[in-house]
Amino acid sequence: MTALPSFHALAAMIVTVAMFVGFVRGRMSIEIVSLLTIAVIAVGLYFFPLPGNDPTDGLVLAFAGFGHYALITICALMVMGRGLVVTGALDPAARLLEVVFKRNLQLGLLVSLLIAFVLSMGINNTPVLVLLIPIFAALAARGALPSSKTLMPLNAASLLGGLATTIGTSTNILVVSIAVDLGMPRMGVFHFTPIVLLASAIALPYIWLVMPRLLKDNRVEEQHAERRFQTRLRIGSDSTFIGQELSAILPKLPDGIEFHDVPPGPIEQQQRLKISGTHQALEDAMRVFKGEVAPVWVLDRIRRKSTEVSKDIVVVEMTVTADSRLVTRTLPTSGIADLYGVAVLGIHRPERLLGAKDQFSEGGDLRISEGDVLLVMGLNHDLQEFARADSLLMLEGARELPRRSKAWLSAGIMFGAVGTASIGLFPIAISALAGAILMFLTGCVKFDRVGRALSGQVIVLVAASIAVGRIILESGAAAWLGEVMSSGLQYLPAAGVLAAIMLFVTLLTNFASNATAATVGTPIAFAIAQQLGLPAEPLILAVLFGCNLCYATPIAYQTNMLIMSEGSYEFVDYIRTGLPLVLLMVFTLSILLVMSYGM
Repeated sequence: MTALPSFHALAAMIVTVAMFVGFVRGRMSIEIVSLLTIAVIAVGLYFFPLPGNDPTDGLVLAFAGFGHYALITICALMVMGRGLVVTGALDPAARLLEVVFKRNLQLGLLVSLLIAFVLSMGINNTPVLVLLIPIFAALAARGALPSSKTLMPLNAASLLGGLATTIGTSTNILVVSIAVDLGMPRMGVFHFTPIVLLASAIALPYIWLVMPRLLKDNRVEEQHAERRFQTRLRIGSDSTFIGQELSAILPKLPDGIEFHDVPPGPIEQQQRLKISGTHQALEDAMRVFKGEVAPVWVLDRIRRKSTEVSKDIVVVEMTVTADSRLVTRTLPTSGIADLYGVAVLGIHRPERLLGAKDQFSEGGDLRISEGDVLLVMGLNHDLQEFARADSLLMLEGARELPRRSKAWLSAGIMFGAVGTASIGLFPIAISALAGAILMFLTGCVKFDRVGRALSGQVIVLVAASIAVGRIILESGAAAWLGEVMSSGLQYLPAAGVLAAIMLFVTLLTNFASNATAATVGTPIAFAIAQQLGLPAEPLILAVLFGCNLCYATPIAYQTNMLIMSEGSYEFVDYIRTGLPLVLLMVFTLSILLVMSYGM
């Protein structure tokens, strides 16, 4: 008969369950529950230290998560992801996937899942997710599926791909290494790939078709329609559309661009076309026509000054007040560029003013009226001076333009970090930290803006999960759970034994860590195989598979926490979507292992 758990083991299990309940109920924020968990562990171990430990050792255990390499790795990966976003490095990939999503949303998601799955078979799934998260955040901003409906399935697909080879995740390598130490022959890279591919054929349809339906739409509904700005597009001298009729190229253009008073004949170099659209639509128009919507000389001056003073270029909306000197003037006669060094990209006219008389000058330029909204680009100091001097009201929602001159640099840093980690040259913690430092040193990410890249919620959640994982292991709770489980397995068929081991390890990996699950579960599975007279390899594989079934909680794996902030996920979202996937995979893999090994 199995002995009762020790006082510390029992307390560790109670703290773990209490944390889980706190997350699920949602009455307190994840940050508060995480900090309370750390505090309970710290205070408890100070007054009731583990055998052979000092009271201060408990404080080290409770707070070690804040300096743990896993947390440093996650923060560094967030910084590198931010670098890709602010430099616009991922825009080409986002536009390519956007084409697929425009053809069919479900097809676009399926292609994305397959890409994540295949890449994760040979590359650690953490850098794969780091590359994909900013792309799908950009796609969501451009009108594709919301990030809340894509990031969770993408994460699941990458975890599934990482399960397929011995090098797919660091946990796989750990389990195989422990098994070799126990006397088992070393497994090849694709030793169990056929089993995982068969299971994936069943799991991927769930991830593709069912999981997105179980997730909410996290997009914030606009309180009003996006403003459309009128402007004149100057056709670039190297535009590929020169000499073509506008009517022939309209189907090739991005959505949202509207042309007005188009002159007959083919498009000419430096021709000025009157267009309207949202800010994003104007950017798309400039990109495809290789043109500008403001005088080139002032845009070049803004960019030069931005480089000289190391300040970001900002685009902001400003409302014209009744006291502004701009009222009744046109942009060419306003002198804005000469006086303030800023560029007006377009003018939005509210509907109530559309019927006003004398809207246009003799040259066809729109006269500015009270209530118009100007879309203005420049450095922050110049924009504030312009608003103050000309009686304009700056609206909220200023947007920093991507530092596109550093796009290739940030992409090179990211792929260098990913590549060195993927081939095993450096651990992911080292390569990610080096990449984040290079992002700062090269100016791809400004150090004073690093707070925008990091999520406080993720930081305290990671720290709490590390503390819980250590106390579960060091208190003996994990070993006691293993003994309880092994005492009842003799009455189960082979598939039941495999499923029970897999579920036990899955429980550990979702509430402690996959490293803990691998360390504890592999020797237990090996011992159970000897006691029950079963082949050891399928039981070891049950541990390896279980360690990777970390779908049901955000604390189970670092990529789960990476997507949490961007997807605006709550703890219950992981349970709702991950638990069915865990049960589906346990059932399928158990049967496949029995069939493969003739048990």
